[in-house]
Amino acid sequence: MRIIISNVLTPSDLQSIRESISSVRFVDGRKTAGFAARQVKINEQADATDTTTHAIKSLVTKRLNENDLFRAAARPKKISPLLLSRYEPGMEYGTHVDDALMQGMRTDVAFTLFLNEPADYDGGELVIESTAGEDAVKLAAGSMVVYEATTLHRVAPVSRGERYVVVGWIRSFVRSAPQRELLFDLETARRTLYNREGKTVEFDLLSKSLANLLRMWVDD
Repeated sequence: MRIIISNVLTPSDLQSIRESISSVRFVDGRKTAGFAARQVKINEQADATDTTTHAIKSLVTKRLNENDLFRAAARPKKISPLLLSRYEPGMEYGTHVDDALMQGMRTDVAFTLFLNEPADYDGGELVIESTAGEDAVKLAAGSMVVYEATTLHRVAPVSRGERYVVVGWIRSFVRSAPQRELLFDLETARRTLYNREGKTVEFDLLSKSLANLLRMWVDD
């Protein structure tokens, strides 16, 4: 399942990040890539020891934990340490698959949160491959794409401006992608029904089914 979530960050959040990001120290992004991905990764990542970097990542983590749509889609058990990435003209990240284990954590779901507007740079689309073809994603500042970490994907070359994103990975309570999608659909249906009709018999039945499927599938 692939889902776009808008307004993960507020305008105030984005303004704060824009004001502080100029003081962040960026280093060669290949330091956080596996041996094969290192050959195609040409970007920069914020120094993890930088106090400003830590503040930005803490804010993003807080907003993720507050976002109902993100929690319903990913069912996060654990979120990896986040990476703040910068792409300048000529930088890209060639086709790769994310490591299955990162710092001892299984990666089920990946996400990219865009920090600046599409008009700020040319290129830089996140291109996700599937059996149906390729899907190029370039979102408004504060929006994110959540997708399966099992996919091949790449970041197209940036030809103008700078691209800033936060990326991360999730170990989900529900390991199976089809099961996560079914749970997401049920959660969406029950919330829609509740908002339209309140607490009904049908809502209770959907809630029962959702809860019992979670009991069957959750890896706690």
